[in-house]
Amino acid sequence: MYYPEELIEEIRSRNDIVDVISGYVKLQKKGASYFGLCPFHNEKSPSFSVSGQKQMYYCFGCGAGGNVFTFLMEYENYTFVEAVKALAQRAGITLPEAEPSAQEKKEASLRQKLLEINKLAAKYFYFQLTQPQGAAARNYLEGRQLSHETIVKFGLGYSNKFSNDLYQYLRSAGYDDYILKETGLVTLDEKRGGYDKFWNRVMFPIMDINNRVIGFGGRVLGDGTPKYLNSPETKLFDKSRNLYGLNLARRSRRPNMIICEGYMDVISMHQAGFDNAVASLGTAFTSPQASLLKRYTDEVLLAYDSDGAGVKAALRAIPMLKEAGLRSRVISMKPYKDPDEFIKNLGTEAFEERIAHAQNSFMFEISVMEKDYDLNDPDGKTGFFNAIAKKLLEFNQELERKNYIEAVARQYGIAFNDLNRLVNRYGLSGYGQNQTRASAQDRSDGGQTGQKRRQEKEDAVVTAQKLLLTWLCEDTGLFDKIGDWISPQDFTDGLCHEAAVCVFEEYEKKKTVTPARIISLFEDKEEHDAIARAFNTTIRDENDKAAREKAINETVRRIKTASLEHMSKNARDIATLQEIIRQRKALQKLHISL
Repeated sequence: MYYPEELIEEIRSRNDIVDVISGYVKLQKKGASYFGLCPFHNEKSPSFSVSGQKQMYYCFGCGAGGNVFTFLMEYENYTFVEAVKALAQRAGITLPEAEPSAQEKKEASLRQKLLEINKLAAKYFYFQLTQPQGAAARNYLEGRQLSHETIVKFGLGYSNKFSNDLYQYLRSAGYDDYILKETGLVTLDEKRGGYDKFWNRVMFPIMDINNRVIGFGGRVLGDGTPKYLNSPETKLFDKSRNLYGLNLARRSRRPNMIICEGYMDVISMHQAGFDNAVASLGTAFTSPQASLLKRYTDEVLLAYDSDGAGVKAALRAIPMLKEAGLRSRVISMKPYKDPDEFIKNLGTEAFEERIAHAQNSFMFEISVMEKDYDLNDPDGKTGFFNAIAKKLLEFNQELERKNYIEAVARQYGIAFNDLNRLVNRYGLSGYGQNQTRASAQDRSDGGQTGQKRRQEKEDAVVTAQKLLLTWLCEDTGLFDKIGDWISPQDFTDGLCHEAAVCVFEEYEKKKTVTPARIISLFEDKEEHDAIARAFNTTIRDENDKAAREKAINETVRRIKTASLEHMSKNARDIATLQEIIRQRKALQKLHISL
């Protein structure tokens, strides 16, 4: 659905961002802005700011930012259109109901038919399970100690041994080949005709959060390969953005979610009363899945297999969960491989105990790192503590970092002050959360010095461009003062340039700048964060008039110098070079007075 820009702006302007976000986050006014705990990452000290003047939010901790639309899109996992509708309803604005286009009608019809076919296929698989030909599948499920109620609850079924059985059934139900090939359930071949994707497998319907069948997983009976097979990507099914069992787990009254590796783990855990279990769909855990979980919980427990592959899966998932603003802990399955085995052997009470004593995810990462070092050897022990010190720099907030330093020191018998000094030493040397061991090695390599200086210079220019954008939004009187020196063309960073064009154009037309409206012109989430960061760049002593005046002059000089350097590199004629020389001389006389 397309809505005019004027209508979008009216909806935005009639939904004060402070009021909207206050419904989700407890905010406290500090100066001109409001601050609270960021809803997009786990923090203990407020770094999430909401500006009524700019009508935007920005987190100085994780970098998330945007306007009232992007907040709802991030927090509620809404599409842009869903956010527009929700805010229009909140403001009492009636949205126009446009007639769907022919293409939209076609796509809606296709999705509806795919849902019908998937539902019919799920019923057919369940029917096959109940028939004589489903005996082997029933024996398998009974061997896994699943009750009849659990089998019905999850809609389990069986695809029999005939390779075109489902295809023939769906054809007899009136569906043509052109639609069947879109389901992912059948394959069409000129020689073989139509044949099934799944056969001789126990079937697991995959449902979305609205309990609609969007795909299938199949576990082979016997020695066939692959052991587990999933539906391919379709118009309905994106395995990176769905979680098995979430349709049931989202109704759980438990305070967290448990991520497992497979279908049977989820099913057996639900049967045992752990109805908050979900699993990724045949692939590694993904960031969109973490964002999906954030809609329903603030804490995730990892119950991956206890083998090496399970440990690696946990290590991959932990940073994604943290990025999504989720706390995470790791449940130990030892001495068993997975939750299914554990519960069958030790029971639900023992598993409840494991949940209660699940390991903090950071301490789990440290325990995995420990295996790479010989702690009985002095060099090994020193290397381990140095590695820990570097990893502790992942925590930006001093209090949180101190708490983890204390926990690690207690766990490994090192004096708090010694570990704290080691962490500070690496912090002061520039080793930070966004630097890998490889980049640390680059810093120690003298051959990288020139490259490092160039990068620092480029970063300083980009920071200067963001600073100026922030100041222009906060004080439009600066436009007249810098007009002789700076134009949008002087913003050489790609995104800063796009933002500058919008800022200068809006000021020319309206003599005002609305950052929240400008953010709406960008579609990508990363762009929203980057633009928000550009409009929330500050330096110390901004309230000191003399210091501010000095900073503005230095900032304008840095931006213009970099712009002239950029022009010089791309100059193709004498006239351009002469103009660059003239502007460089003029820049020496730059003085902007406040």
